[in-house]
Amino acid sequence: MPGTLYIVATPIGNLEDITHRALRVLREVDIIACEDTRHTRKLLNHYDIKTKVTSYHNHNERERTIELLRALASGANVAIVSDAGTPSISDPGFRLVSEAGAQGIAVVAVPGPTALIAALVASGLPTDEFFFAGFLPARSVARRARLTTLRDLPVTLIFYEAPHRIAATLRDAREILGERAAVVARELTKIHEEMARGRLSELAERFGSEERARGEIVLLIDRTPIESEVVNAGEVRSIGALVDAFEAEGMDHRAALKKAARALGLTRDEAYRRLVEVRGK
Repeated sequence: MPGTLYIVATPIGNLEDITHRALRVLREVDIIACEDTRHTRKLLNHYDIKTKVTSYHNHNERERTIELLRALASGANVAIVSDAGTPSISDPGFRLVSEAGAQGIAVVAVPGPTALIAALVASGLPTDEFFFAGFLPARSVARRARLTTLRDLPVTLIFYEAPHRIAATLRDAREILGERAAVVARELTKIHEEMARGRLSELAERFGSEERARGEIVLLIDRTPIESEVVNAGEVRSIGALVDAFEAEGMDHRAALKKAARALGLTRDEAYRRLVEVRGK
């Protein structure tokens, strides 16, 4: 009989955040496949677990998957863990799980910590619907293009981001998505845990002016743009007034609506809806 592949979630920082079931499985399996053996051994040593470990990361995933599938087929039980959180969530694991399932090998999830869920429930942003987009592209042009595809989703947006890119990502998000409430969750469950809340523009300024951000980061962005006040010559300008003003400057209607939407922190669809409401009265 083939063995069982266990997908075991491990702490994202605090070593206490592991279930009794996860510890039992890690003790009982024949092999633990881990992203970084040195990192995982710290957890195993803390709980006095002596199970054999083998590396399983992005650089050896293809060949190691073949080896682990052979072990599973011969009857060995295998647990896969990542450095932190749940395997396959922006971490290695998908290939092994997919091919094990295709070969009829039992795959069992042992649930536990996941950074995106921990950040979401503590963020204060809507939790009823959300979209996890993983890591945004490193280059600004590709990142802005990706944000554009997500702009009209009526859900809380969640991303993982590298600390050296968070300021640039916040600036791009403000320009593409409009002004929105957002949260930068940093170093979750660790000593220096931080939940930085504010508007995208405020967070961009904060993380752009401070010393380089450190640690693991989850970025959460509200689904709804904030309708800001645009003041010109002492007047608060409505969507209709802004469109009229931009058209008077020589813009066509579509360009004027797009510029007004950006000025008010709205999506183009929302700006159009409000314009129809205003001019329909």
